[in-house]
Parts: sequence; structure tokens; C-alpha cells
Amino acid sequence: MREKLLRLLALCVALGLLAGLTASAEDDLLARIRERGSITIATEGNWAPWTYHDENDELVGLDIEIGKLIAESLGVRAEFVETDWNSIFGGIDSGRFDLACNGVGYTEERAEKYTFSTPYVYTHKVLVVRDDNETIHTIDDLEGKRTANSASSTYAAIAEEHGAILTYVDSLAETITLLIQGRVDATVNAQVSIDTYLKQHPDARIKVVQVMDGDPVAYPVLKGADTDSLMDAINAALDAARQDGRLAEISMKYFDRDLTVPD
Repeated sequence: MREKLLRLLALCVALGLLAGLTASAEDDLLARIRERGSITIATEGNWAPWTYHDENDELVGLDIEIGKLIAESLGVRAEFVETDWNSIFGGIDSGRFDLACNGVGYTEERAEKYTFSTPYVYTHKVLVVRDDNETIHTIDDLEGKRTANSASSTYAAIAEEHGAILTYVDSLAETITLLIQGRVDATVNAQVSIDTYLKQHPDARIKVVQVMDGDPVAYPVLKGADTDSLMDAINAALDAARQDGRLAEISMKYFDRDLTVPD
């Protein structure tokens, strides 16, 4: 009788441990990602050189390569979902996306809701105007001027802080078009994106009038206990790629400079 009770007790303990492990796996995003065999990554797909389509219509860019690197480190495939900027954070909130790879700048406000990886690059901001503009020279000249940027972007926030009247757009191409047409007066944007645009469109009627400090760029996931192990794994993947030079190599490939370390 005693032996039966001991066996029953052992079975109950084992079942309890199994249930605990199952519940733990269900509550852990990294475990769910590995179980399904893929990580769902949000990206715009229209913001060179971060994320864009090449001449063969293949999705490429710095964030695409690093996203694949992270997925490989996790032992899963990267599943990129192209969406507009305004839908990225909402998709993370709803669980539609596990991660965003889209040149997201770290801010204290965003950090209240999202856990950020260690920075993978540091980018400078630039103030851009039409080539015949002689009234805007620095960010302080934006008071009452019209600017174009993606809604809720750090660049839009900077322009608004300096008194600009914002026009929201969905892509850099749309931003430059509005600027050249005179429908906006300026834009604040990533230096590397403007550099890439000017390489592709050397006759574009725009000019950079100010280069501002660099910002850390990192990968966000929704903050919570169930995402801690995923962020640990992402940081481990980034650290390994930083140590062996792969991050610097990818930065050189798309930016023609190593932006993986702060100035």
C-alpha cells in the first residue's frame, strides 16, 4: 500500500512538473518561436538601405541581413512581413509580429513599452531642404515651416519639437517628392538614407544643410516576462556578430562605413 502511495505521489509530481514546463513554454515567446520554426519580423521594405527591394525585386537591406542572422542564431527561419511604419508597433502590440527590423531609434518613451536590444548601429540625423532654399540652415529654423516624415518617427518628433508643421508620409521617396515640389520646406531624416538616395538620384534638387548627433538604433520587442529570453538570445546573436566582424561587414556593405560603434 505504501509503495502504491509513493508511486502515485511520484506520478503526481512528474505530471505537475510537466504541466509547469508546458505552461512555461506557452508563456515564453522564444519557446513558441522555436516550436513554430520561424520568427515573424516587421519591416517596411521601402526604406533603402535599411530595408528595400533590389533590381530583382528581392527584399534586401541591412535590417534584412541582420534579421536573417538573428533567426539563424535562434535556429529558425526569418519570416519578413512588409508593412507601413505606422503599423509596426501596433503589430508588435497585438502579437502579429515578434520583432521589428526597421532602423528603429531608441527613445525613453518607446522603452516604457518595449524592450530594446543592444544597439547594432548608430546613425546621424540630417536636415534636408530643396537646393534653392536659403531660409533654413539649422533645426532652429523649422519654426512654422512644413516638414515631411513618417508619423510617430523620431525624426517627426524632432521636427515637431522645433515648431515644424508636420506632413505625414509613408516612404522616403514620397518625402523627397514633396520637398522637390515645394509642398514641404524640409525633412529630418537618417543621413545614410539620404546618402543612398543621392547616390541613386545624383541630380535630385535637394541639399543637406545640417548634420546632427548620432542615435542608437536597436530592435524592439514587446516588454514582458515572456519576451526576456528572446531578447537575451537576440543580444547574444548581435554580440557574436559584433565580435567576429559580421555587423561591421554588413554596415560597410550597405552604408559604405562602419556605424556599429558610437562616435
